Amino acid sequence: MRLAELSERSGVPTATIKYYLRERLLPAGHRITATRSAYDEEHLRRLRLVRALIQVGRIPVSTAREVLAAVEDDSLDQLSRLGVAVEALPHGPGPDESSPSTAVARRTAAELLRQCGRHVNLENADGSRAFGMLVAAVAALHRLGYACDTAHLLPYAQQAAQLAVVDLDLVEECATPAEQVAAAVALTVLYEPVLLSLRRLAAAEESNKRYGSGS
Repeated sequence: MRLAELSERSGVPTATIKYYLRERLLPAGHRITATRSAYDEEHLRRLRLVRALIQVGRIPVSTAREVLAAVEDDSLDQLSRLGVAVEALPHGPGPDESSPSTAVARRTAAELLRQCGRHVNLENADGSRAFGMLVAAVAALHRLGYACDTAHLLPYAQQAAQLAVVDLDLVEECATPAEQVAAAVALTVLYEPVLLSLRRLAAAEESNKRYGSGS
């Protein structure tokens, strides 16, 4: 296909595609003449991955290039590829190490994951941005005096484990490893506001049952 058709099929403007080509995020097309190139389905799949990383995931170009290198690295298994891509996504603030609540929160977070059947190496976990977000959130709850022990957090962790199964089932519907990586990025980003809105709607419904006129 020509560049115009690649743009039409992908939904990405031609100027953006040319930018991705210059930044080596997209492989060069197959040269037809000195000024024209042709593109194929592999370019279309790569473009969808690039768009998922940069436009949906808001990953910087330099980081996206690293993720793409991991996707193409045959020495990595799919677990590693997915991990590199999702870890590259923007995360919330990490823990404040100057706060006394952080040490408490780190122990709570580790015990919470253990109770969910996950073998946690704290040294490795501290390198995970997602684990850092969890520690920061629990530390904030602790500072403000809200319930944040493992007994209160466990139902959330159990629901998250069930959602992870749903997420990976959706990812596995994609045919190729690269498409699975794109889906993992897009679904992580796009489904988080879905979860937030559904939780708030459910809370409103439960509040109405308990405290509304129909209670």
